[in-house]
Amino acid sequence: MARDERATLLEVHQALSEEQFQNLKYLLESKIPAGLVRQASRPELCQILLERFPENFLREIARILQQIGRPDLIQRFQLPLEEKIPEENPREPNRDTLNGTRNPTSGQHPGGIPAPPINPRRLTEKDLMRVAKRLGKEWQEVGILHLGLKQSRLDQIQEENPNNSTMWSFEMLRDWQRRQREEATASQLLACLEDARLDPEILNFLRSLQGN
Repeated sequence: MARDERATLLEVHQALSEEQFQNLKYLLESKIPAGLVRQASRPELCQILLERFPENFLREIARILQQIGRPDLIQRFQLPLEEKIPEENPREPNRDTLNGTRNPTSGQHPGGIPAPPINPRRLTEKDLMRVAKRLGKEWQEVGILHLGLKQSRLDQIQEENPNNSTMWSFEMLRDWQRRQREEATASQLLACLEDARLDPEILNFLRSLQGN
């Protein structure tokens, strides 16, 4: 492994804001134990990546940079990618759309009404925290009945965050987010929680995010 590749990895980490760095660490938890990642500094995280992905650590970091919205760093440091970043080119209307019928690739409903966004924004940790603060004492019921978590996991969350009920709800929502990956959107969480017994403001907040 070339020394400049190690240096590149550290430079990428240093180019991230603190929030982006935390998001990067969060996304790595799907492949690296959370206990190793959460408290790691930027140089320490570099070492962890070098040990865990000795042959393709730059490719792995490039994948996550796409997810956190920093493709500019991929270009700046010329990081390898498994596939190119898709370019958004305007499409000309096709005959089906002009005739008022729906074309599966056109993004239009019959009559030319715009369809919902194809790639809605993934919920952020800030979004999840706003929901968590309003879940209250019903959080375990929500987790088991509506988010598909097990009681043993909820007990573990309580043990890891003693006397902090907001963090219980937040970590529960993060577990759900990890499972959903790119599908962890406001619409998806709203669909899970619509029948739950909770503060109506939670549903209103999620509805407000649906168009984002």
